[in-house]
Amino acid sequence: MSGIQGKVVAITGASSGIGEATALLLAERGARVVLGARRSERLAALTARIGASGGEAAWTCTDVTRRADLTQLVELARDRYGRLDVLVSNAGVGPISALDHLRVEDWEQMIDVNFKGVLYGIAAALPVFREQGFGHFVNTVSTAGLRIVPLQSVYAATKNAVRTVSEGLRQEAGDSLRVTVVSPGLVRTDFADHLEPQVKAQILDRLDQAGLSPDAVARAIAFAVEQPDGVDVGDIVVRPTAQN
Repeated sequence: MSGIQGKVVAITGASSGIGEATALLLAERGARVVLGARRSERLAALTARIGASGGEAAWTCTDVTRRADLTQLVELARDRYGRLDVLVSNAGVGPISALDHLRVEDWEQMIDVNFKGVLYGIAAALPVFREQGFGHFVNTVSTAGLRIVPLQSVYAATKNAVRTVSEGLRQEAGDSLRVTVVSPGLVRTDFADHLEPQVKAQILDRLDQAGLSPDAVARAIAFAVEQPDGVDVGDIVVRPTAQN
């Protein structure tokens, strides 16, 4: 039997991209998935799709910049399925630009979604995991935090902040909780949709040449989730072989 079978997994950013692919794969392998994102119509359609394939899913509209929404996501898992085994903090935004452009509102959005959103997830799930005596945090980060390049300074900073908090959490977690950081490289998602036109063209060109399918990252997440008790997969990097 798969180590995923029967687990209750909450996923933020579940309406598209890596989050959607992860929900579909884990549900196919027997997990009961609890989906959170801002686009409720897409969540409803994804939940129906999983149900039609014989899986189990629930959803709630979730804006990770609101702490109460993360609490609601975790409580939905407990109310519907009696527990929460895994929280996949996957929601993220990346309106990258040169620092000279002073797109301060974009900087604030990345801090609020990419970093504070993960902290709010920890605040919602950690007490539940402690009470249960088990639990697994899976935080989606980025290879942007491993190799800093122009235009991505603030984005990389938010991802490295999550990496740092995740390592601290791992060390504080004790022997009953697990913490995994997954760092995707170039992935074909809607990441470029809200970028400046010139930057968007560059990103799309790179994605066309070497971007991974979101399914590749979903498989990495599934690998961490399916491990037996006592095995903590701490850090996974998933990138195209053509990416530097």
